[in-house]
Amino acid sequence: MLSSGRVKFNPRARLNTSQVRRRGPSSSGGRVGLGARPGGMILPGGVGGLLLLVVVVVFMQLSGGSGGTDGSPGYDDTQIAGADLSQCETGADATASQDCRIVATVNSVQAYWDDALPEQAGVAYEGSVTNLFSGSVDTGCGAATSDVGPFYCPSDDSVYLDTSFFDAMLEGQLGARGGDFAESYVVAHEYGHHVQDLLGTMERVRSEQGATSDAVRLELQADCYAGMWARHATTVEDEFGEVFILELSEGDVAEAIDAAESVGDDRIQEQTQGQSNPETWTHGSAADRKQWFLTGMRTGDLAACDTFSASQL
Repeated sequence: MLSSGRVKFNPRARLNTSQVRRRGPSSSGGRVGLGARPGGMILPGGVGGLLLLVVVVVFMQLSGGSGGTDGSPGYDDTQIAGADLSQCETGADATASQDCRIVATVNSVQAYWDDALPEQAGVAYEGSVTNLFSGSVDTGCGAATSDVGPFYCPSDDSVYLDTSFFDAMLEGQLGARGGDFAESYVVAHEYGHHVQDLLGTMERVRSEQGATSDAVRLELQADCYAGMWARHATTVEDEFGEVFILELSEGDVAEAIDAAESVGDDRIQEQTQGQSNPETWTHGSAADRKQWFLTGMRTGDLAACDTFSASQL
């Protein structure tokens, strides 16, 4: 069995910390309440939290979603925690620090889509910010807790991530192998949702549960988009022409696949309920998630990731 390892970041690569914010706790306590969609939806990333066993596309009104200082509902600059990311300057810092590794991955994923999206879809890529938080956070979709897992909020075009998820949930409760590229897969998956938002794909979601539901198709497509980035990860460059990642090993790719499989609906349901019920799936099976990640990695093609037209998932 391949052990978890360290991604080989280029020490000469320059990191752009403006793409990642560190956020403080939600002032509302972060209680999650289900209800009508006010102006956005939280899209859990299919990678954790018992909440994710129930639904993936959650049209919700979450408590405490007050207006933010940047004009986005729920965003408040006063929530940015005192600890900043100024220490994240190069790929060497990404090797030494989890926070900097997330910055490097976000930079790489966005640099990839900045080229790939207009090239393959004729749509300009618009950047998204990743918000690192602890415990709870206010978002443009309302307040959320770490229990939701990593998620994307279309209302403020942002990704939200509590980094304790990797140890406590992904490797802990879900039993994934972990490793640097498992974390990178999670980040790339969330940015897959951002790409779907830019392409208008989220509007196609009508059915929210079931093995072939629109919700599952949305999640598997985000996995495929993550695979597209992984295919090109060693060629994506910073603004000075330095690649972010020098090389990916078979072990790195195995970590991403292992993470994708560990968050399959069947795996989670069998682990928590003792049996799997495809009628309640919201993210797809372990085999499906692996297949679509590898489809993206093998083809690097948006058209190949069209899960909504696929007769079989």
